[in-house]
Order: sequence, then structure tokens, then C-alpha cells
Amino acid sequence: MTSLSQILTEVRSCEHCKASLPLGPRPIVQARETARLLIIGQAPGTRVHASGIPWDDPSGDRLRAWLEMDKSQFYDAEQVAIMPMGFCYPGRGRSGDLPPMPDCAPLWHQRIKEQLPDIKLTLLIGQYAQRYYLNDKPKTLTETVMQYERWLPDFIALPHPSPRNNLWLAKNPWFESKTLPTLRQQISQLLGR
Repeated sequence: MTSLSQILTEVRSCEHCKASLPLGPRPIVQARETARLLIIGQAPGTRVHASGIPWDDPSGDRLRAWLEMDKSQFYDAEQVAIMPMGFCYPGRGRSGDLPPMPDCAPLWHQRIKEQLPDIKLTLLIGQYAQRYYLNDKPKTLTETVMQYERWLPDFIALPHPSPRNNLWLAKNPWFESKTLPTLRQQISQLLGR
């Protein structure tokens, strides 16, 4: 039987999409068997690719603020697993980073999740994670996030915390007044804060 550490070693040495990656492969993942919270985002950006630390950028700062978690708790793999839809930086397009590489999630997600028996809540950040994991999902990200309670207790759908989404956040004040308090309550109960 393959252990989580063996799978993570395989992930971190993966070169499956090497020819398509402008900065080369550098898979980003964080997990331990004891983790209770799983965060599934899109794909690392250039800053995360450079540092090798998930969510080590302004989007990560906002995500930690949403979760009311400091870096020590967020990066505690005993509590928090982090697995993007695409493990490597996919490159830049006209309006931002390209979508996650489509082969990553089918190659790795199930194998990793099978080794995380204590996960009680998964945060699905952005449309790629939501499309992959939510059956009968509404057409828009706004509708999906608005209906977050529909997938509790297993999932909470969130917009991407990127500064590029400031306009979305301004247009949807219900997210901060309704969704974030529920999210924080779930996290607090889950991690015993």
C-alpha cells in the first residue's frame, strides 16, 4: 500500500506536463494524514512557484483573513491540507494566469484524498475546483458561492481571493456578511479554536 508521503514524493517529482509549463514543473502541495481541512484552489502563480509555498501571495493573505487563520495554523499540515487543481504554474494568458493544467486533478487528487481520512471540510476556491467537485452546480460562480450551504458539511464554495476579484466582492456584499461568518464558524469548530 502506498503511503501519503510516497504519493507526495511522486507528486513533487512529477513532470507530466513539463513541455507545457513555461517555468518548468514545481508541484505545490501540503498534506499530512491528520489534516481536517482541505483547501483546493486553482494553480500556483509566479510568486508561489518561486517560493514553493502554497498561497504565499496577496491571494493567500486574503484567504487567511477570510479564514481568520494566521500563517502558523494555515501552514500546519497536521491540520490543513492544500491541493490545487493544477499543481504547477500554468503560464500567463491575456487576462491573467492560464487555467490549471487539466491532467493534475485526475492524476493525483483521488490518490491524495484516499490518504486523508480525517478531512471534514473541503474549501473549493474558484470555478475550476467547483466544476470538478460539485454535482449539479449552478452555472455561475456567484450562484454557486451564494448557495454554499447546499454542499455543507462536506464543501464550501468560495470565490478566488485574488485582488482581481475586488469588483466581485464589492458587488456581492452578502459574501462578507453571510458566507464568511459561516465559514469561520465551520473552521473554528473543525480546528477547535
